Amino acid sequence: MQISVQHEDFILQDEYDNLRQKSNVGAVVTFSGLVRDCNLGETVTALTLEHYPGMTEKCLADIVEQAKSRWNIIDCTVIHRVGELQIQDQIVFVGVASLHRQEAFASCEFIMDYLKTKATFWKKEANEQGESYWVDARESDHQALFKWKAE
Repeated sequence: MQISVQHEDFILQDEYDNLRQKSNVGAVVTFSGLVRDCNLGETVTALTLEHYPGMTEKCLADIVEQAKSRWNIIDCTVIHRVGELQIQDQIVFVGVASLHRQEAFASCEFIMDYLKTKATFWKKEANEQGESYWVDARESDHQALFKWKAE
C-alpha cells in the first residue's frame, strides 16, 4: 500500500506499472482526477488544496484499510496533490490491484467516494474575477458515500 500527499505531479503509467507487477494480479483499476475549469456553473481558474500533515495520511490509510476489509485487494496506491494547481492538472490518483475486476472496480470507487467526503483536505477555488472561496464536498459526493454505508 502506498499513500502519498505531495506537491509534485505523478506519472500515471509508472503508478499503473507498479501495481501491475504484484503477484497474482488479475485486474488493475485506476482513477485520476483533474482540476476542472468549472464548478456548479461557475468558471474556475485555479484550485488550491491544503491539508493537515500526518492527519491526512492517516485518514487516507484508514480509508484504504476499510476497503481492504471489504474486498480482496492485493495492493493499492493513493496519491493526492496539495498546493496551487492549474486547470487540467492532476489532483488525485487511486489505483487498486486485485485478483478479479469486480473487486478492483468496487474498491477503487469506494476509496474515491470516501476520499471526496472524509479525507482532511480543504479546497479553495479561484474565479475569473480574481476572487477565491472555499468549497465543500457536493451533495452528490455525500449521496455516493451513502450507498456504501447502506451495504
